[in-house]
Parts: sequence; structure tokens; C-alpha cells
Amino acid sequence: MEPTPAPVATERPLLLLSNDDGVHAEGLRLFARAVASLGDVVIVAPASEQSTRSHALTLHRPLRVLPLGDGVWSVDGTPADCTYVALHHPTMLPRRPTLVLSGINHGANLGSDVFYSGTVAAAREAAFRGVAAMALSMPSGADPAVCAALAVPFVARLLRALAATPPGVTPLLNLNFPHGEPKGVRSTRLGVRTYEDIVEVREDPRGRQYLWIGGPSVVHPRVAGSDTEAFDAGFISLSALRLDLDTDGFAPLVDAVAG
Repeated sequence: MEPTPAPVATERPLLLLSNDDGVHAEGLRLFARAVASLGDVVIVAPASEQSTRSHALTLHRPLRVLPLGDGVWSVDGTPADCTYVALHHPTMLPRRPTLVLSGINHGANLGSDVFYSGTVAAAREAAFRGVAAMALSMPSGADPAVCAALAVPFVARLLRALAATPPGVTPLLNLNFPHGEPKGVRSTRLGVRTYEDIVEVREDPRGRQYLWIGGPSVVHPRVAGSDTEAFDAGFISLSALRLDLDTDGFAPLVDAVAG
């Protein structure tokens, strides 16, 4: 008897796109257009710019959702809100997404940036829910059309790799484009990205104090094999992020504190 052939998939992959630059950002628009050849695209993104909002969720006010066209939704919340809403809304998505893509962000997300980044949080929220995800970022001044085109092969290879990924394993990747034409691609780990630590104290016209925190300058101490090293050397960096933040390195200290 002839073996029964494997069933042929009849549905294209569903790609859910979000970001933290806002639903009207050029990087998101061009990225969505570029990956449309790889699957059905739905955009659920913040109504306004939400950079450095990290993984905040809006729990103490209602969220407003606005359809902006076929497969495009605006949410007046954070990037993590957008992914959460898209995955749990009863009618927003036609089916469970194959992959969540966040970006392409205007501004790099390297090293410790991943803890502050709304771009990474939109992807991380998907991974929390068992959906593979990738965050993509480019430095300020980069051409979003060029980066969108460069991103397509990475998305295509990730979609193929997911077919061989064991059940229960949910990849969460972080990709950064460098300045200028990339020299290549490096598989990396998180580096160190140190910003200028400033609290600037000012006074408004009524004599009340207000503050600006954080300075504009940033340095990358050299860490071999890191995303910051690859970025500084002109390479695309691709890092796998963990959802499990536990470490055995402080086990003796924890035991001592626990008594």
C-alpha cells in the first residue's frame, strides 16, 4: 500500500506586525510591504510613539482601538498592549499568528536597551503567549526601505526554521542593522550599552521644578561576541533572548538570604 502523503498546508503564514514608533511610522509601513510576499500581514500598533515604555500594560483605563484599513489597527496603548490585544481580541486576527514581528524600529536596541525597549516588549509579549517573535531595529539615519529589504530573508529563514522547532520552544530574536551597508551577519549575545547618567533640574515659569533624565551620549564597552561589538564593526547582529531570567550564579547568596 502506498504511504499516505503528508497534508499540504493551505493557509499562508499569518504575520502580526507591531512597533513602538507608532502605527504611522515609515519603518513599520515599509517592513509590512516587504514581508507581504511571505504571508498574510496584520498590523496592530500604538496610536502614537511609545519608545522606552518597556513591557508596560495598560490596566487602569480603557483602551481605544481604531481600524485604519484592511488589516491595520491602531491601539492607544503600549507596544505590549498591542500584542496582547491582537492575540486575545475575538475578531482582530483571522487565526493565530505564525510569527510576530516588531519594527523596524527607528533607533538601535542593543545590550541593556532590550529591558527598556517597547519594540522588544511587543515581541516578548508574543513569546510569553507561545508565539515566535522577532524584534528588528535600525540606527537613526538609516534608510528604512533598505533595511526592510534586508530583513525579508531573515523572516523567510525564521519561518522555515519554525517548522522544525520542537513543540514548547518559542524563539524570541533581536535583530539590529548597523550604520551603512552591512559587512555581514553575526550571531551575538547582549553587550553593554551605557548612556550618560544625568538628572537635569529646571524650573517652569511658575517656579515649579521639573526634570529631564538621561543624557544623549552612549558608549559600548568592548564585549567579545556581543551585539554592540557587531554593530560597531558594521555587522547585522542577531541575538536570541531568554524569557527565563533566573541565574545560578548567585545561588550561595540566595541560600544565605533565605536562611
